Amino acid sequence: MQYPVYRPRRLRQNENFRRLIRETQLRVDNLVMPFFVREGKGVKIPIPSMPGNFQFSVDNLLKEIKQVKDLGIPAILLFGIPRKKDELGSQAYAKDGIIQKAVSNIKEKVPDILVITDVCLCEYTAHGHCGVVKKTARGRSCASGFEIDNDATLELLANVSLSYAKAGADIVAPSAMMDGEVKAIRQALDNAGYPNTPIMAYSAKYASSFYGPFRQAAESPPQFGDRKSYQMDIANAKEALQEVNLDILEGADIIMVKPALAYLDIIRRVKEKFCLPLAAYNVSGEFSMVKACGKLGWIDEQKIILEILTSIKRAGADIIITYHAKEAAEMLE
Repeated sequence: MQYPVYRPRRLRQNENFRRLIRETQLRVDNLVMPFFVREGKGVKIPIPSMPGNFQFSVDNLLKEIKQVKDLGIPAILLFGIPRKKDELGSQAYAKDGIIQKAVSNIKEKVPDILVITDVCLCEYTAHGHCGVVKKTARGRSCASGFEIDNDATLELLANVSLSYAKAGADIVAPSAMMDGEVKAIRQALDNAGYPNTPIMAYSAKYASSFYGPFRQAAESPPQFGDRKSYQMDIANAKEALQEVNLDILEGADIIMVKPALAYLDIIRRVKEKFCLPLAAYNVSGEFSMVKACGKLGWIDEQKIILEILTSIKRAGADIIITYHAKEAAEMLE
């Protein structure tokens, strides 16, 4: 006796059938909304290359975060723009730094939102690099005659993380791609009495061209050279698995692939090999391309947003950091 071949197209003819057999469910619970915060009061400065995004002062940021919470988005990710920059990025770990003030205010006024703080120095250093820069002819060169002092940077990143934890951050997220940064941060947090503060590591962070709009938003482009000596080669996949494994061994609680859309294969490979929660960062360039095409009327922007985010979830991401979070949440309602 021959049995009929299963033909899923029969079930695709009806929307309710499609919902019943849908393999990937994109939910508001998966989303994290990034924000840029700066000094001042009543500040809301548009970011030209990222329509709908702004640099906020803390008072206006609180209003935005309340909207995010009302939409059901569970978490935010903060980036700071300091009042001044120096060679060591000292405002990143200052007690009265912009992120420290923002976090303490958020935890007081909107305590139920999960606050993730990016841990890096690029927004705070005068040279725009993610670590301490010194003159040399050897090492992890970021430009001719200059290199990143990896070990000196670890101490500063640990100080930054600890200052954020003290301010009330729920999760710290090191993104500098320094060797050993997760271990240094984990030890600093544990020794200071914050053993339960999780680390979300930017484990596989590529030296991507998709970061351009973010660098305008965070006022953090390198003043010389580039970041290829400490961020990953865009052509490498096996290296991503090695970087993720090292971060897990050093104490990461959540791992991340960045960017997301151009690296769906990496998300899938990481998800298949490791069982930790996996975040993917749908970065500024990916966001801005959609906005530009939508403005020109070349695409159905809303459908594209949901398709992109679904593809990231389908690839294996548990957490999606995206500037589309508010729009997506409204559509998913």
